[in-house]
Amino acid sequence: MSLLDIGGVSVQFGGVAALTDVDLTVDEGTVTGLIGPNGAGKTTLFNVICGLQAPVEGVVRFDGRDITPLKPYQRARLGIARTFQRLEVFGSMTVRDNIRVSAEILKDWQRGGPDPRAVADDIMARLGLFPFAAERADEIPTGHARLVELGRALAVQPKVLLLDEPSSGLDEFETDDLANVIRGLAREGLGVLLVEHDVEFVVGVCAKIHVLDFGRILAVGTPREIQRSAAVQAAYLGPRKPARR
Repeated sequence: MSLLDIGGVSVQFGGVAALTDVDLTVDEGTVTGLIGPNGAGKTTLFNVICGLQAPVEGVVRFDGRDITPLKPYQRARLGIARTFQRLEVFGSMTVRDNIRVSAEILKDWQRGGPDPRAVADDIMARLGLFPFAAERADEIPTGHARLVELGRALAVQPKVLLLDEPSSGLDEFETDDLANVIRGLAREGLGVLLVEHDVEFVVGVCAKIHVLDFGRILAVGTPREIQRSAAVQAAYLGPRKPARR
């Protein structure tokens, strides 16, 4: 049984169909990719999963439970966390305090959970953020601020992590480090759903990829299958480059 199971989800904004009969699964211990052109409905689907957008049809199941009627905070307590395409950090707070805020929430949820300072320090070490620990989040480079947002999501110890364009603003080396972090999270049992325009990054970290186009699932498969799909090439990836001789 998948940890996250989206079945037949449709969303409409007025007369516009943003999502139509979308099925998607995220398994424990795997990284699942969600790609597609701008406006394909990727962020809308994230909002449905988090409870920020109600579907007109379909169901969202988490760990075998129908959570479609639940509010966002209830889903968060069950173990769903996310980052956002538009960077969302507490700019006037330090990097350490940004992450510690989430750890404090976890402690409150669990009534005596782990020490928030220890959680924040562990996450900063993992993400390479210790050099920026005492700096304000709005005074560090965008790429590092995205890692702060990721750290804040991890601090509530989710079962499923939704990442919306996490490599945006990162240089090549930072992107490689992030890929290693995401792979490590999956190895520890976390289910990750990744929205990303950097197809090379997606192919490098995902076991399975869903392709959205005009609000519909166009294809589902392994990275190799998606790269070879004529339909995906036509809609999103473009023609394959010929091999060099």
